[in-house]
Amino acid sequence: MNLISSHSNPKIKLARLLRQRKYRQETGLALVEGIHHVGQAVEAAATPEARLVIITIFYSPDLLTSEYATGLIEQQSQLGVPCLATSRSVFENIADKENPQGILAIVRPQQPSLAQLSAANFPWGVALVAAQDPGNIGTILRTIDAVSASGLLLLDGCADPYHPSSVRASMGVIFWYPVIQTSFAEFAGWSEQNGYHLYGTSAHGSTDYRQISRYPRPLILLLGSEREGLSDAHIARCQGVIRLPMRGRVSSLNLAVAAGVLLYEMMAR
Repeated sequence: MNLISSHSNPKIKLARLLRQRKYRQETGLALVEGIHHVGQAVEAAATPEARLVIITIFYSPDLLTSEYATGLIEQQSQLGVPCLATSRSVFENIADKENPQGILAIVRPQQPSLAQLSAANFPWGVALVAAQDPGNIGTILRTIDAVSASGLLLLDGCADPYHPSSVRASMGVIFWYPVIQTSFAEFAGWSEQNGYHLYGTSAHGSTDYRQISRYPRPLILLLGSEREGLSDAHIARCQGVIRLPMRGRVSSLNLAVAAGVLLYEMMAR
């Protein structure tokens, strides 16, 4: 087994650069770290509707003790995916987390365009406007999976959904759902053309979310940024503006928490 021990190896340099959004955008590649997350990526890549391609797997024999992960490496190697062993030092240098599990992958996400989605294949989902916390994006994706919604639309300069924090927070769910980045203007035209009901959220919303008797499909839950919320222009596009009651000292919930409360309510109705 050839072990990569040089920190200046070109493949190691690429993996290290992919921790930065600039290089993820330039190359169309992303990093996936950890046994569960790499396993999810491998499983998703094998499906007919695969939303990613596995490009390279790195692993450190000194760190990796999981039989499941070893099996993934053997399987992917047989399929022709380069599986590269590294020294412990090199692996810790490219890993994002402290005390890494010893396996990470470079993947190429493959997402559909907004025009390829419609009420038939995207009956309900979430749209975020300018959300800046990648952890919130990943957590909302995890909740989307929990309620069996259709996917996530990221509007007007949201954080990168393939930021390592987002991938981790999604628990690998990001590889199973459409996650599309577009403008609010394009989203507004698409949603109107396809007959979506838009429900926005605001602390000043006229209706308590529990007072809605039915959330008709096709449906989009529209949420604003952590700092600014939805603008008047965003709200003007909504068929309904709902609020979460706040009875304590704080004026709002964390974005991902609010999304979770509302998605479970929408699932039930």
